[in-house]
Order: sequence, then C-alpha cells, then structure tokens
Amino acid sequence: MIYSKSYKFPISYFKEMDETFDREKVVDCMFDPITSSILAELECGKQECTFLAHQACISESEILERLSYLIEHGFIYKNSDDGKCFLAANSTKLETVIENSENFDATINGLEKMDSYLN
Repeated sequence: MIYSKSYKFPISYFKEMDETFDREKVVDCMFDPITSSILAELECGKQECTFLAHQACISESEILERLSYLIEHGFIYKNSDDGKCFLAANSTKLETVIENSENFDATINGLEKMDSYLN
C-alpha cells in the first residue's frame, strides 16, 4: 500500500469519492460547536485523538462518535499508529461543501443554528 508522506495515511484515502452523502448533515456536523472546535484543531494537520479529547473536554470515543459521519464519507481521515488514533481533515472536501453554491442556504442555516446554541 502507498502512503502519503505528510499524513502517513494510505493514498487511497485521498482519492475524491463519488459517493452520495447528506450535505445538510455534513454542514450540521461542521457547525456543531464542539465538532467545529475539533475541526479547527485539525486545520493544523494530523492530530492524536487523545489531544483532541483533552482540548474538547470529552472522551476519545465521543470524538469519534461526533466525527463518525465525516469519517465515513471521507471528510476526516482516521488512522492508527502504534495503538494511537490519529485524525486529519480532508480540507479540500470540507471546503467544497461550503463553497458549493447550492449549499449556501444550508450553510447559512448551519450558522444560524450555531448562533442559537451560543445565545
């Protein structure tokens, strides 16, 4: 199997998937206050699940549960190395969901939902 040098994930993870996914569910995941803070940490690159759990003050299993839909559809890469779980964001695919003009309304709705959680 061929691995990416920068993330040590199999290259097959980086292929653009032609699968169908619920865009609204992805936007909801991205703009959930806890999930969005996790995604912000992943902007810096590959992160260990333990670190993310510590930062979000939740368990590793909850991190994986909250990101499960994004992992399942290739928005987040999950890998194990020496018994440790690592996650990395597929920034290109995440940006595509936000930038796609047909998703603009869903994005605005997601922001409004996030704002309602904060208020």
